[in-house]
Amino acid sequence: MLIISQNLSNSDFKIPDNAIYRINLAWVNSLNELSDLLSKHSIHKIFIDLPIGRTKPPHNSYTFDELIPILEKNLNVKYLAISNVNSSNDVEKFISSVPKHVEIVPKIENPDGVANISNIVSCMPYSNKTIMLDHDDLFSSLTKKGESPSKFKEYINSLQNYCFENNVTLLRTIGVVFSDMEKRETQYMK
Repeated sequence: MLIISQNLSNSDFKIPDNAIYRINLAWVNSLNELSDLLSKHSIHKIFIDLPIGRTKPPHNSYTFDELIPILEKNLNVKYLAISNVNSSNDVEKFISSVPKHVEIVPKIENPDGVANISNIVSCMPYSNKTIMLDHDDLFSSLTKKGESPSKFKEYINSLQNYCFENNVTLLRTIGVVFSDMEKRETQYMK
């Protein structure tokens, strides 16, 4: 599974036809802007990343309920990542609300999410289950809890082993794009 960030398309990078186009809603200022992105990338499967409980900027200003009609209308939206998933409770409320063509992808960002991964995955009603790992937030979270930074590798290994043993797809960041050409401002930057 190759997922390409919306930020690459801001630099006129051609998205491969077989790639999944990721839209991080933290960087989408309005539902109109989201609709425009979905229209522009209608040939791709879409992966939407919804920030829930996000503490760092930027933040989106619309609700999950406002997204539902857009998800229903855009059948190429195949995945919806939910941030800061710590237990099945954080996933279940979304599973019942999203259209059937959209799979929820729990985003693991702290030690509690890693510790509860079996509970989280067990509530997902899909034959092929996918989770997403945010390395940076996991590391920050464990140090905020006063845990030794050396535990980071243990958490990663635990999550990888669980996913391998249970046939769960684990999405991880591979590199980041840096540029001096970014001129956009988002209303969420304060």
